[in-house]
Amino acid sequence: MKKFLALALALVTAMALMTGCGGDTKTDGGSAEGGSASPAGSLTFTTGGDQGTYYGFGSVLAGQVSGDTDTKVTAITSGGSQANIEAMESGDAQIGFVQSDVMSYAYEGTNLFEGAAVTDFSVVAALYGEQVQIVTCNPAIKTVADLKGKNVSIGAPGSGVYFNAMDVLKAYGLSENDITPTYESFGDSADSLKDGKIDAAFLVAGAPTTAITSLATTNPVYLVSLDDEHINKLIAESPYYSKTTIAADAYGLDADVTTVEVAAVVIARNDASEDDIYNFVSDIYENIDTITAAHAKGAELNLEYATSMTTVPYHPGAAKYFAEKGVTVPTK
Repeated sequence: MKKFLALALALVTAMALMTGCGGDTKTDGGSAEGGSASPAGSLTFTTGGDQGTYYGFGSVLAGQVSGDTDTKVTAITSGGSQANIEAMESGDAQIGFVQSDVMSYAYEGTNLFEGAAVTDFSVVAALYGEQVQIVTCNPAIKTVADLKGKNVSIGAPGSGVYFNAMDVLKAYGLSENDITPTYESFGDSADSLKDGKIDAAFLVAGAPTTAITSLATTNPVYLVSLDDEHINKLIAESPYYSKTTIAADAYGLDADVTTVEVAAVVIARNDASEDDIYNFVSDIYENIDTITAAHAKGAELNLEYATSMTTVPYHPGAAKYFAEKGVTVPTK
């Protein structure tokens, strides 16, 4: 355990030095657009902002797999789901985190990828649920309807948060024109809330989220609940959402919070090494207890959820491991 934790810490430190303090940026260099995957034995893992769950958990997974197998995984920060798909498409990364809804947008050529479908990727595994979290430091904001006329962060450009925010607002009869929008990353949204520059922020990530827990150390933090009527309306129109609950103790709240979630999915370039993807998946799901000791999200890992994606085929390396566990997943 000490050896693993030391390795994970060293990896995170190295990545922080490489990517700088700004976080939400893509890597420099890499292959030209349409480039091939990296040589076998190496995976660049594009995640998210440095205060988000993608990067924190992704760094733990990278350290785990690198320390246990012949596949060396490097976790890097990024601008979110869309940026991750684009990084893989250009050859700058071989695997990456995406929200399940953004994954579908890309594969089907809709919303963020309107008229420009990307289909040269496949599913590695669905890891955990990502909750739509509406965060505020103002106790007077109790419902989504209270956001009308307020300054609200609705996600960084290129992230899936924007469309999640639009979906939730629409369910309540609101639009982008009914708020004063800003377009900020998790960390920047937390800083703006702390400084009183915005009234609320949409964040979509697995709770607890570092940006919110950090904010809660200096400011009172409240999460806005969604009611069943509007949740049902939202799911009827966008069935990739599901109802979920954020426990009060995630952020020291007075009560549990009801909201919706999408899935956090790892995808890979289709030409990523089958052996490397097998190593990545198998080592994660054979070491859930060790991963959980390093990051709380590890407790949500399970084979049933991992194999639950249906809109995009699975990578052969992932399918090989799941078949060993008696689960058949769709492949190309």
